[in-house]
Amino acid sequence: MEKTVIKTGATVDEAIEAALSELGCTKEQATIEVIEEGTEGGFLGLGRKDAEVKVTFNSEETAENNAAAESDDTYFGDDESFEGDAVSEAEDAAANFVAEVLSGIGIHGNMDSYREDDTIYISVTGSDCGAAIGRHGETLEAISYMTNLIANKHSEQRVHVYLDVGGYRKHREQVIKGLADKAVSKVRRSGRKVMMEAMSPAERRIVHSYLQDVNGVTTHSEGVEPNRCVVVTPDTDKK
Repeated sequence: MEKTVIKTGATVDEAIEAALSELGCTKEQATIEVIEEGTEGGFLGLGRKDAEVKVTFNSEETAENNAAAESDDTYFGDDESFEGDAVSEAEDAAANFVAEVLSGIGIHGNMDSYREDDTIYISVTGSDCGAAIGRHGETLEAISYMTNLIANKHSEQRVHVYLDVGGYRKHREQVIKGLADKAVSKVRRSGRKVMMEAMSPAERRIVHSYLQDVNGVTTHSEGVEPNRCVVVTPDTDKK
């Protein structure tokens, strides 16, 4: 699995050294991309701009797999299920887009990405991630939406990007599931429908999926964005 960091420094070399030190690897084990060359500035250093680089650690396992792939003479013919470079291209495009967006709003941290079936998982950790999350995760949802568009533009098959910044999405999922559990308890006690708080489309999908196989209740959405919410209702047919 690849690991990527974005670092700044007075010079490109200084930024690269900082990134390699954090990743614990050498230049030979990494892919280096210079995002900003940096400038010295004028009088008293005014207008000076740090250099910025993106460094990806290519693990030994990845390197061995790449070497094996290059020496593999297997012929796949017209097998449409063989995704080949399209998978890597989609993942790389998605990860690069996220890195550029976060760098543009001043967020510098560690980024991990991997693909499992038709889902590309991208996780960003670091300090001051709030700007990429936004109020109620609105900014994160917007970035996720654009990242999905970018990934699918570089993939022949439909893929989904699961982007989490600062652990927000994982934590929010647990909160949403907790709210869903409380709603189910209220429905069972009262025998009446319960309207949950307004949520984003992605959050509503979590509730629908989570309660899909729960006995005695069914779910649907009501309202108009951004106040659309999930309604949990009794369902005697689900036993």
